[in-house]
Amino acid sequence: MTLTQQSAPYAHWHFVHHSSGDRLRIIPERGGLISGWVCGGREILYFDQDRYADPTKSIRGGIPVLFPICGNLPGDVLQVNGVEYPLKQHGFARDLPWQLQLLDDQSGVQLTLSSSEATLAAFPFPFRLEMEMRPVALALEISITVHNCGDTDMPFSFGLHPYFNVSDLPQARLTGLAEHCLNHLDMAMAATADQLKLLPEGVDFLCRPAGPVSLIDDATGVTLELQHQAPLNLSVVWTEPPRAMVCLEPWTGPRQALVSGDRKLVLEPGAQQSLRCRYSVS
Repeated sequence: MTLTQQSAPYAHWHFVHHSSGDRLRIIPERGGLISGWVCGGREILYFDQDRYADPTKSIRGGIPVLFPICGNLPGDVLQVNGVEYPLKQHGFARDLPWQLQLLDDQSGVQLTLSSSEATLAAFPFPFRLEMEMRPVALALEISITVHNCGDTDMPFSFGLHPYFNVSDLPQARLTGLAEHCLNHLDMAMAATADQLKLLPEGVDFLCRPAGPVSLIDDATGVTLELQHQAPLNLSVVWTEPPRAMVCLEPWTGPRQALVSGDRKLVLEPGAQQSLRCRYSVS
């Protein structure tokens, strides 16, 4: 079968693309996490299996999903019509169980998350997220549809937080980023070139690139290119030494977008928003 349940090296679902042979590991009950992506025989994603085994710790690796916010809110509180709702950093989608199914054409998988009593206590809007992951030849295509299932306008942000393997942080570099960026460590504008020099020391910054962004591993010659589509076209770069990984993340809006209004997305009742991005390997 194309989609099978496996127990080693940890419980997950295993998807094999029928033509490319590329593979995904999926853990739907842990935030709809894609924990592995083998492309052209190479494992592209970084995944800390030891940390994953401790449910009290946040996951380091795979492709966590950020919804309904990216980053954090002041005091970790969302205010709606004068009522305060506790909403932690990056939202709740990365912590909740998702539903998994094979796409009709068997080209990939679909993960679905719907609102519940638990989500409504933190984000008072009924919703449904549908995320399709297709590991086509030398690329991973990701399509997301956000549905407003309620009867009021729904504000939100969406992002992905993928961790990518690199052989050595000092030999990793990025191209295609804008000249200036927002340094999340001090929330001040900075020169992107200066931030890139600090990859081995740890960075966290947001750029608004005009086109594709490439992560290049000079030690192996492997290039990973993020191809954006608006509005999922902001790029966040994050490293956490000594981990040999770089996060290259597509976001729809910056931190606190639901407060500032900067690139805040709003869906009318019954409406939906399509989001897409693509990672290619060469």
